[in-house]
Amino acid sequence: MPLRQIVEKYLAIAGGFGFLAPLADFGLAQAEAERVFGAFDEDYHISRFLHFSQVTGTAYSINGFDQTHVTMDAEIESIL
Repeated sequence: MPLRQIVEKYLAIAGGFGFLAPLADFGLAQAEAERVFGAFDEDYHISRFLHFSQVTGTAYSINGFDQTHVTMDAEIESIL
């Protein structure tokens, strides 16, 4: 899934930049979500705008760490 599409889904889920969005709400199978978000987390140009957290809900293994939510900075639009 391209970054632009992930950002659009994030905005629809969170209602704006800087708000928590459950990873489960992106509509991806667990393995796909882990692969997609893991790849973005490994890319410095993308990962600096993503902030993962573990709150309550379905946990996803993002590069070996259990995460339930993501927050995105508005500056991510500069690389779309």
